[in-house]
Amino acid sequence: MTPSHSLRIVVIAPDTLEPDANDTHAVEQAERSRLLRLSLLENGYNIIAVLPTDTFLSEHIAQLQPDMIVVDAESAARDALEHVVMATRDERRPIVLFTNDGDTTHVKDAVAAGVSAYIVAGLAPERIRPILDVAMARFQHEQELRRELADARTQLHERKVIDRAKGLLMQRQGLTEQQAYDKLRKNAMDRGLRLGEVAQRLVDAADLLG
Repeated sequence: MTPSHSLRIVVIAPDTLEPDANDTHAVEQAERSRLLRLSLLENGYNIIAVLPTDTFLSEHIAQLQPDMIVVDAESAARDALEHVVMATRDERRPIVLFTNDGDTTHVKDAVAAGVSAYIVAGLAPERIRPILDVAMARFQHEQELRRELADARTQLHERKVIDRAKGLLMQRQGLTEQQAYDKLRKNAMDRGLRLGEVAQRLVDAADLLG
């Protein structure tokens, strides 16, 4: 587990970090974004980049390899999230979204899409560290559950393949189930392979030959 003080963070921020002084809304958003980044720095986090939600986001994140992504969004939170989720689809990372949008109708979709924390009006510096700590812990827990589920599916698939391989040996060589299993296991040990790999090769060969 990466210590919180050494987390490498990419901040996804609006394009208007240097807005037109006459655009009151853009100025407010830029100031809000500045306060978020300042709060992260004050809490000892390492901001390695501030990126817009553009078409190059996936490439930038792949190059930077951050430990966490912090999204600074306003009413366009859903659009920003779609960009970030797509950019992290192949290599998941904890995502924390800070927004001033009180409309929470998108929270369920955001969490389902992979957001570890959805924070409304939570820019107070003293809140930053516990929010990010909880988000990281939740992300790591979910990743462990995903690994366990993937392992269980792999094991189930291998059992099915082994059962089919045993059936082929029993049918074609007149072996009992135990004899077929022992033959597969010996073949695996002799070749330095897993039992499932040997069974899969036998099944593939049988499918190829019809």
